[in-house]
Amino acid sequence: MAKIGMTTPLVEMDGDEMTRVLWKMIKDILILPFVDLKTEYYDLGLPNRDATSDTVTVESARATKKYGVAVKCATITPNVQRMSEYNLHEMWKSPNGTIRRILDGTVFRAPILADGIRSYIPTWKKPIVLARHAYGDVYSAVDGIAAEGNKVYLVTEDKEGREIARKLVHDFNGTSGVVQGMHNCDDSVRSFAHACFRYALEQGLPMIFATKDTISKVYDGQFKKIFAEVYEEYRAQFEEKGLWYLYTLIDDAVARIIRSEGGILWACKNYDGDVMSDMVATAYGSLGMMTSVLVSPDGKYEYEAAHGTVTRHYYKYLKGEETSTNSVATIFAWTGALRKRGELDGLDDLVAFADRLERATLSVIEAGEMTGDLVQLLSKEGVTPKKLSSEQFLHAIRERM
Repeated sequence: MAKIGMTTPLVEMDGDEMTRVLWKMIKDILILPFVDLKTEYYDLGLPNRDATSDTVTVESARATKKYGVAVKCATITPNVQRMSEYNLHEMWKSPNGTIRRILDGTVFRAPILADGIRSYIPTWKKPIVLARHAYGDVYSAVDGIAAEGNKVYLVTEDKEGREIARKLVHDFNGTSGVVQGMHNCDDSVRSFAHACFRYALEQGLPMIFATKDTISKVYDGQFKKIFAEVYEEYRAQFEEKGLWYLYTLIDDAVARIIRSEGGILWACKNYDGDVMSDMVATAYGSLGMMTSVLVSPDGKYEYEAAHGTVTRHYYKYLKGEETSTNSVATIFAWTGALRKRGELDGLDDLVAFADRLERATLSVIEAGEMTGDLVQLLSKEGVTPKKLSSEQFLHAIRERM
């Protein structure tokens, strides 16, 4: 069989730990036998980020702006423990945060539903899509230590450097502590709002946006204000389609989502979206069953799994022990990128391949062959679940293909 051709390369961002292992397996077993794969490769594994002073992350984001479509493996965001473990020169920032800042996009995360895999929340019958603002907030924050007796201020200067405002953050009288300053930009929030409302209309989903403006009256209040202004541009289209938009507080949104049947777009600020997408993915069955795509305002796309590097399984792998790691979200990152590349380049065979690979993946699970995280969730009459190793699962999909 002739391999399916490509014209424009994908930007390929390799990652860390167990997902890096799965990354190569997925390519070798499921993609390279069928596709004449063209990629511009960037190694975003933590050792190479450290060796390049993290310039490789910036280069990969710029390449995404050039080629339009990227696929990314999960990566480590180092903490103090990782500094020692990897002997790092610096505690590098989140590569996802760097990429999102450069692309200034919105992250849409949706669960991958397989027949027979039951949700932990019985009322959830339809997908809940998370729209996560992908710029600023704590991911671009600056922070530091304040010694006892220090006073910390929030100072604003005009473009000539003249001080125009000064607010006391805290007087550390009698104790030391920590401080943090974060920001966002009106243009980015406005782009986020437009992306959310357009996505809701395209998918036919009602939409909730939530912050905590009762506490963060200015910061979160600005998000609320901009979303209200942008919604007026879409109100008529929403009403024509019988859809609704609701702004509410984040704690109220959580309660509404838990009680819902799904079938809704939930727009969140950066940190809220990070946390809530993991909650939603887990409640639907597994963190390994959620897609994630970053969409920039000028139509660039970066696909990845919504989960991390599966460190616990990686340590088992290093000891030579068998792992049963769910690779579905990483497979769907590849299929999403290949499909989008095919759509943009007019390659129907590439689009069809991505569709077939997704169907094969789900049909293997629905037939009862799956990784360990899904075994206890299967509830399908006449089907007895069979636990497969990480590699066996990929070969089962290959056979189905």
